[in-house]
Amino acid sequence: MTTVLQSDMLCFDYANATLTKSRKKWHSLFVTIYCSRKFSSLVVKSSTSKHESDVVRRSPSYVSLNVVPQSSAFGIDQTALVELVKEKKVERLQKHGGVNGVASDLGTDTRVGISGSTEDVVCRREAFGSNTYKKPPTKGFFHFVIEAFRDLTIMILLGCAALSLGFGIKEHGLKEGWYDGGSIFVAVFLVIAVSAISNYRQNRQFDKLSKVSNNIQIDVVRGGRRQQISIFDIVVGDIVCLKIGDQVPADGLFIDGHSLQVDESSMTGESDHVEVNGSRNPFLLSGTKVADGYARMLVTSVGMNTTWGQMMCQISRDNDEETPLQARLNKLTSAIGKVGLAVAVLVLVILLVRYFTGNTTDEKGNREFNGSKTKTDDIINAVVGIVAAAVTIVVVAIPEGLPLAVTLTLAYSMKRMMADQAMVRKLSACETMGSATTICTDKTGTLTLNQMKVTKFWLGQESMEEEGATASSISPFVVDLIHQGVALNTTGSVYRAASGAEFEFSGSPTEKAILSWAVMEMKMDMETMKKSCSIIQVEAFNSQKKRSGVLIGRNDDDTVHVHWKGAAEMILAMCSTYYDASGVVKDLIDAERTKFEQIIQGMAASSLRCIAFAHKQVPDEECQNLEEQKRLKEDSLTLLGLVGIKDPCRPGVKKAVEDCQYAGVNIKMITGDNVFTARAIATECGILKPGQDMSSGVVVEGEEFRNYTPEERMEKVEKIRVMARSSPFDKLLMVQCLKQKGHVVAVTGDGTNDAPALKEADIGLSMGIQGTEVAKESSDIVILDDNFASVATVLRWGRCVYTNIQKFIQFQLTVNVAALCINFVAAVSAGEVPLTAVQLLWVNLIMDTLGALALATERPTKELMEKPPVGRTEPLITNIMWRNLLAQALYQIAVLLTLQFSGESIFGVTEKVNDTLIFNTFVLCQVFNEFNARKLEKKNVFEGIHKNKLFIGIIGTTILLQVVMVEFLKRFADTERLNWGQWGACIAMAAVSWPLGWVVKCLPVPEKHIFSYLKWRK
Repeated sequence: MTTVLQSDMLCFDYANATLTKSRKKWHSLFVTIYCSRKFSSLVVKSSTSKHESDVVRRSPSYVSLNVVPQSSAFGIDQTALVELVKEKKVERLQKHGGVNGVASDLGTDTRVGISGSTEDVVCRREAFGSNTYKKPPTKGFFHFVIEAFRDLTIMILLGCAALSLGFGIKEHGLKEGWYDGGSIFVAVFLVIAVSAISNYRQNRQFDKLSKVSNNIQIDVVRGGRRQQISIFDIVVGDIVCLKIGDQVPADGLFIDGHSLQVDESSMTGESDHVEVNGSRNPFLLSGTKVADGYARMLVTSVGMNTTWGQMMCQISRDNDEETPLQARLNKLTSAIGKVGLAVAVLVLVILLVRYFTGNTTDEKGNREFNGSKTKTDDIINAVVGIVAAAVTIVVVAIPEGLPLAVTLTLAYSMKRMMADQAMVRKLSACETMGSATTICTDKTGTLTLNQMKVTKFWLGQESMEEEGATASSISPFVVDLIHQGVALNTTGSVYRAASGAEFEFSGSPTEKAILSWAVMEMKMDMETMKKSCSIIQVEAFNSQKKRSGVLIGRNDDDTVHVHWKGAAEMILAMCSTYYDASGVVKDLIDAERTKFEQIIQGMAASSLRCIAFAHKQVPDEECQNLEEQKRLKEDSLTLLGLVGIKDPCRPGVKKAVEDCQYAGVNIKMITGDNVFTARAIATECGILKPGQDMSSGVVVEGEEFRNYTPEERMEKVEKIRVMARSSPFDKLLMVQCLKQKGHVVAVTGDGTNDAPALKEADIGLSMGIQGTEVAKESSDIVILDDNFASVATVLRWGRCVYTNIQKFIQFQLTVNVAALCINFVAAVSAGEVPLTAVQLLWVNLIMDTLGALALATERPTKELMEKPPVGRTEPLITNIMWRNLLAQALYQIAVLLTLQFSGESIFGVTEKVNDTLIFNTFVLCQVFNEFNARKLEKKNVFEGIHKNKLFIGIIGTTILLQVVMVEFLKRFADTERLNWGQWGACIAMAAVSWPLGWVVKCLPVPEKHIFSYLKWRK
């Protein structure tokens, strides 16, 4: 037993050693579940065998019945189904009568699937469970409240509030003494509540997006009809169709298929692909990925009854991802916080020195500290007040609103991007997309509609459309071969509910177009074809070879044939003869081959995708060799025909390409189509200009690009606009070259083989409709409608995120600089802080949370696409921002210090009213400056303001609450009521920031960053 366990553990240890940290958690769970089962089974076996012969058991005086709970509707129970796949023992499967026996027990027809009726699905769900996982409980609201309480400055403030409250009640009694301490408590709790609500809402937003991203569409067969359903709707007994790049949605058994290779690394850690077939290994595990081939599987376990489900329930999605911009802002916050802390400590020392040297007086003009005559309670009370003031300066100085602003703007933009057909999987992609300098895009489905239709058919060197030919006018022998080549060499299917009903075609758009043409034009009967032949071997299509092949045996004469289908020039290169319309085989001499190449080029120049069909009968002796070598005959084939498939450009794609180019972003088209088709589509989309010189390396083929020397590639990569006949490796190579040249690269991809390029790119964009699950998992953003216009929208949103955060930084730093300077100067000169702890906390609230909400939710504007992309190393705070914020901060400091030292004489008011004027003017300055922050460069700050109702609402709320603070919360906010004239004066002083902002924006700024001069001088 020890040996067995050791060998098993060694296997898992090796797997874990090769894993990244992020995956180890998954595998440790898998190992735990596996080993506990293995251990318990071995212990049971060994203990039984050891003592069985030694013990003589007496007959029991009762009858023991082993009752197995089993659904009356099905011939097999859940436990047996679970163990069947987990143990992976073919012998156990054979005891149940193989896959067909299990299917029979589950009431499934392996050809037509389950009935799919509501009653049937509900019955199966009740008997075997649903395909959903129990997740750890989501973080509740109080989790975020506790998180907010853990902030050090908040804890110090609460301590100060508690001491102030205690001493106040002791000195003045409960009725009067609670105001100072209670006010700080209320203000702190308000800040905590707003912070917790913001974080809680953002967390809920991510949970919703997580549910959407996990809702994969799966192909199933129900009632003989192939259809797409949600992964959550799959039930035990379903027949699932799998193809390259799919995720296996549940545990199950292989029914039929070809060349099926599965990547089980997510479960076992083994990187080698596992071959799944009907004889040796028919077991499929949930959560694994199809690496090659295609198959149909019978679902045996779903949801929590799968190993994947047991792992999923113990792992919650980590939403604490820190984006690059958040990391930069945390550094900025830390730097500003240190400055604020230094100022606060200085203020604390100065105020304490002034107090203990007898330089401070109370409201009646008496000295506050008189040595030993002063009560201990009074000293402690005064010290607590000074500490509270110093801590509040730290609270205002530390711009904790910066990370919150990023979170808010990212959460908001993610929600809006979802409505604009882009689902963000990785937060950092939102902001990185704003810096993109190059977009490498696919053609099919992204620039084109992906609504394909066969519009040209050439048999031999005759165009069948021009000749007016139909299936009846072509040799029956050739028609039969075309039917074979289409019906048996496809991953698509044809369904017809009843005779006379409409045909339903499923599969990829190319497959559907060919099947539709074969059935409607060439009168193909799919079912008859499939019954007349048996498939021996299959080579599935992949984007490297750009072709698929099948080896079949005819049932009527036992002959073996090979059929190939794929990119026209590649299939043509494999042929040595061709059929004409009458069925005569002709040699493909050089002159004839040239004519065919011209036909292909002619179709390609008309933006048609060219597909060729080829065939060859294989002699028996050669057939055996091919089967042993697991390959198909690839030479001396006979060309059957050529079809041209039209895939029109998407409406609006040309405008989207022009918008991106205008914004300084290069668009490169990378496609598997031939160079003529690629050129025609690129010209139609505006990537190439009509009449552009093609000889200058603007259009290249993948092979040509691959064969360049590294130096040549680096030299030519920026000129290239179109790369045709490219492989996924060529796409990866281009991304690497562009990144080396300093570009920020976004790449679109839909196939499994695109995964390396999607991961390598700065922003990976996968396709929601045509994209495989492997491609989606490798990407940062999923384009839900596969439309290039949505890629341009993502670019616009990326720039919007970056700009919104810059707006908020400018607004926040203006307040920080002004507040710190005013408090410091006042403390040093007058020995008191003009703004109380409660007032500063209120400024902190409107600045951090409400300000972040107002500025972080600005929508994208046209001018965003009029600027060049922001480089990787561009500073976050630009010269323009420094100009704006320093001008406003200096104005606020000048006005408020004037009020501090001369306000009482200017307005003829008491000290208390003057302090209220300072507080009111300071807050109103921030309200007016919030408008200035909306536009960093434009002078008209009101443009488009009517579209942002949230901004107007926040401004209105801030003003209303400020009126309440000043006029009605006298004891709470430590303010005095102001008359109309004083309110007018406050508003007039604050409103000067608008014309000041306009004038300042007329001043030019140097292109070189301010701090680069300091570095140069050093």
